[in-house]
Amino acid sequence: MIALITGSAGLIGSQSALFFHNKGYDVIGIDNDMRAYFFGKDASTDDSKKALEEDLAQYTHYDIDIRNLNDLEPIFKQYGEKIKIIIHTAAQPSHDWAMKEPITDFTVNAVGTMNLLELTRLNCPKATFIFTSTNKVYGDRPNFSYYDKAPDLEYKSMMIHEEEKRYEAYFTGKQLASIDEKMSIDNCKHSIFGASKVAADVMVQEYGKYFGMNTAVFRGGCLTGPNHAGAELHGFLSYLVKCIITDKHYTIFGYKGKQVRDNIHSWDLVNMFWEFHAAPRQGEVYNAGGGRDNSTSILEAIDSINRIAGTNWTNFSLSEDNRVGDHIWYISDLDKFKDHYPNWDITIDLEETLKQMVEFEKAKNA
Repeated sequence: MIALITGSAGLIGSQSALFFHNKGYDVIGIDNDMRAYFFGKDASTDDSKKALEEDLAQYTHYDIDIRNLNDLEPIFKQYGEKIKIIIHTAAQPSHDWAMKEPITDFTVNAVGTMNLLELTRLNCPKATFIFTSTNKVYGDRPNFSYYDKAPDLEYKSMMIHEEEKRYEAYFTGKQLASIDEKMSIDNCKHSIFGASKVAADVMVQEYGKYFGMNTAVFRGGCLTGPNHAGAELHGFLSYLVKCIITDKHYTIFGYKGKQVRDNIHSWDLVNMFWEFHAAPRQGEVYNAGGGRDNSTSILEAIDSINRIAGTNWTNFSLSEDNRVGDHIWYISDLDKFKDHYPNWDITIDLEETLKQMVEFEKAKNA
């Protein structure tokens, strides 16, 4: 059995490689370290790649660009139907970086995904295909949205309120809100990155529904963990931990630092992949974050990291300019996935995740 993983040296890719290797799969990793091109040498995944090659006996690495169909095709032809699952995590992942090179962003995120889908269809059509999408496919709609929370309810207004250290969202009647898969992705501002991920997201759905393939889209909240090579333009929680431990300056872009995200540990996300793989469906979409219990604003995260690390870091500044199309508030509703796969739940809470990240960063800088 083979698990083919793109972006295999990144946070979710490397967690997937370890997870499936431990389940008895041979792992084929595809990663050409474009992260270093996107974010600089400090964000390189080269050390992670070397660790996978050293630690996993049944791991084979290919330094291939997913935009190049001719380079990908021989791998799929060689392994064919031995490939039981494709976990596609390779991406240009930054909201901000995408506007610098929109064509690079689109070809990596959309064309790369199309290449992988078609090669899967032609060579291992019964395999499970996992795509790591993003909550950015909803664009800025969560900032001002009305949408149908459930089939048996009328349309419910979601209102965002400013509180002391966070924004919070409520449905009508003061019910705390979360974002489910019924929220429209149309007629809103996505950012260039969000739009390229929409293209890939919809195509993954289509290959499942049109060709009957076992495809799933996981629209991640903030994906994080101790192995995350956070950079200023991507991976806010990891980069914030790094700044606090090394006393580096951090700029908060807009919303007074009260913007909210839910955070899911890489282990729990990959375990979602495993549950889906065990009982796959065709063209499904799941919101995949940490949920309300694992949500935090930037200001709250600073307080939490300072407490855990025993620091009193205040080396940050507030910019009035928010990122274009950015969410003021986002918390994933996990009910659909839990309904389909009741054995799954969050196992690593935000407190433990931050402890792991602080310990990792302290060890790295000892």
